[in-house]
Amino acid sequence: MKTLDEIKQTLTELVENELHEKVVALVAMPGSGSSRQYFRIQTDSRSLIGAYNVNVEENEAFYSFSKHFTQCKLPVPEVLAVSAGKDVYVQTDLGDDSLFKHVEKCLENGKFDEETIDLYRKSLDKLFDFQTIGHKGLDYSKAFPTPAFDEMSIMEDLNYFKYCFLKEQEEISFNETRLDADFQRLAKYILEAPADFFMYRDFQSRNIMIVNNEPYFIDYQGGRRGPLQYDVVSLLYQVKARIPEDIRLQLIDYYKQRISTVESQSSLTLSFDKYFPAFVLLRLLQVLGAYGFRGLIQKKLHFMQSIPYAIRELMNANSHWSLPFELPELRSVIDKFGLLLLKYENIEPEVLTISVNSFSFKSGGVPYDKSGNGGGFVFDCRALPNPGRYEQYKALTGEDAPVKEFLDDKPDTHYFLQNVQMIVFQSVDNYLERGFKNLQINFGCTGGRHRSVYFAQTIGEMIHENYPMVRVEINHLAQHKNYVYEPR
Repeated sequence: MKTLDEIKQTLTELVENELHEKVVALVAMPGSGSSRQYFRIQTDSRSLIGAYNVNVEENEAFYSFSKHFTQCKLPVPEVLAVSAGKDVYVQTDLGDDSLFKHVEKCLENGKFDEETIDLYRKSLDKLFDFQTIGHKGLDYSKAFPTPAFDEMSIMEDLNYFKYCFLKEQEEISFNETRLDADFQRLAKYILEAPADFFMYRDFQSRNIMIVNNEPYFIDYQGGRRGPLQYDVVSLLYQVKARIPEDIRLQLIDYYKQRISTVESQSSLTLSFDKYFPAFVLLRLLQVLGAYGFRGLIQKKLHFMQSIPYAIRELMNANSHWSLPFELPELRSVIDKFGLLLLKYENIEPEVLTISVNSFSFKSGGVPYDKSGNGGGFVFDCRALPNPGRYEQYKALTGEDAPVKEFLDDKPDTHYFLQNVQMIVFQSVDNYLERGFKNLQINFGCTGGRHRSVYFAQTIGEMIHENYPMVRVEINHLAQHKNYVYEPR
């Protein structure tokens, strides 16, 4: 394992020695659901993404697939430099605008707009290109952890559901032997589907970046040879996206039309329809297993609160699925899931409130922690360049453009900011996982007017942007000003 300083040093060397660009800023990005660590690197000419992952086999799958997809002219990030140990790498930056962010806006507005639906169509078009064009010549020996979607893969998904979710529910009794027999029957049927395509494996809207209104794709390193249906289901039945059924059916038909345009693939549309319900069932069971593991076992509240969405989707599928055989024990289990909705819908939404304050060491001192939590940070900004010493800035504050430009031009500002961001985001991640409710972050300078205001406002807005589930309060105590960003 590398330390954070070692990772940053390796990334800097890769950029400056391999790409011959000067690193201006290097900032840790918020943690994701994986063990990979990401960094945004600003050079003297562009923005890049750096990554660190101790799993070299997974990295090699990503390197190999990325090179092949780039050669196929598929929209993926380009891997630009890789460390000797293959655990650190640099890739192009696709920005922060994901398809899921568009979905969130639709959910807030209560309606899926045509622009977002069109992005889904474009994503399905590109998915079929990955599955067919990207499949040709792909070196599946590099795939991680397995080269093909086989019986073991299916049973892992089903057992994930059984052990990480179902067995955690005291309200649900079942016969494990009969349930295992249903799993075997379902797996055998799914394996009949044509499977000589590239299967992305985690094809969902968070892994689709939008660049100039076009979709680009990330996190395909778990891909393998497999069937068409799994990825379509992963995208259109993503439970947190809550795609309305009529729009979902339109998008399924759109994808099937794309299949029908391929010469000699008329029978493929028929098999797609035949096996599609089984893949819906499989994917939703796998999702509940993931939510069970992350939420019920690892105690991550965000995943626990996602469980009702998956339960509703699975219950809906249970009432509509049409398979040429019975799954009596599994159907009996899902029929009882109504008992779980009330249980998980009533989980208290333990919203983390983060108070970010600017203050004056000279007047007032470090703010009192009203939450009684006693945790958090006090950052002393007095070692940084002081705009207040210059006449043209004295009447302004750290919210005013001239002061921000003055501080933005100073390398010390960027170094201070990236270190603050790294340590603050680490605590936010930890507080969210442990269900804590309050975190205080304080920035002090001599008068509480320029430097402290700049950093409090900047960090507060960064937290709001990267952690939409938390409540952020920004208080500029010397100016008697405050802003509140509610969870979204």
